[in-house]
Amino acid sequence: MIDNILNILHSISPITIAFRLLLALICGGIIGFERGRKGRPAGLRTHILVCIGSSLAMITNQYLYNMGTSTDVARMGAQVISGVSFLGAGTIIITGRHQVKGLTTAASLWACACLGLTVGCGFYSAALLGTLSIWVVNSLLHRLEVPIHSRVKIFRVYIEFREIKVIREMMTFLKENKVKVSDLEFIKADDKSKIGATLTLIPLVKVESEKLQLLVNSIDGVEYLEEI
Repeated sequence: MIDNILNILHSISPITIAFRLLLALICGGIIGFERGRKGRPAGLRTHILVCIGSSLAMITNQYLYNMGTSTDVARMGAQVISGVSFLGAGTIIITGRHQVKGLTTAASLWACACLGLTVGCGFYSAALLGTLSIWVVNSLLHRLEVPIHSRVKIFRVYIEFREIKVIREMMTFLKENKVKVSDLEFIKADDKSKIGATLTLIPLVKVESEKLQLLVNSIDGVEYLEEI
C-alpha cells in the first residue's frame, strides 16, 4: 500500500505535480514567513516563489527525461542554483557606514531554491528535514549570536570626530590604554561639519564592549560612536 503511494508520488502526473508545488509552497512559506516577520526585504512571497519556481524547473527536467529527451537530469537544477544568486545579491546591502546587511536572507533564498529542487525531484523526506533545518537556523540559532558577539575581542565601530587632529589624539590615547586601532577608513558623515570613519578596535587585554565604548567616548572631540 505504502509502496504504491510512493510510486505514484514519484511519478509525473497532474496530481503529483500539484502535490509537489503545494509542498514547495508550504516549505517556502515556512522559511519566508520567518524572514518576513523580521522585516527582511525578501519575505513570504519571495521565498515561496523561489521554492515553487525551482520545483517547477526540477519537475520539467524530470518530465523531459521521462519523455526520452536527451538531456542531463541535473542541468536545469544547476542553473537554478547559480541563477538565484543574483536574487540573493539584491538583498545584500552595504549601509553608509559600511555595515553589511542581508547575508542571512540571501543565504536563506539560496537554501530555499535548493529546497524547491529537492521537492521537485520527489525527494520528500530530505525536503521536509531541510525545511526544518533552515527554519531552526533562521529562527532559533540567531539567539546564540548575542553571547558569541559579546565575547568577540575585535570591535568594528563607526565614529564621528569634531576635527582631523582628534584622530591622532584618539589613536595615541587608545595605544596607552592597550587598544590597537586598524582598518581605519574615512567615509562621509551625515553631518558635513564632522568627520566620519570606520575602524577596528582590538583590545590587547580583556574588556567588555560597553567599557570600550565608554573609553572611546571619553576622548575629547569624539562626537558619535556606534558599534557596527
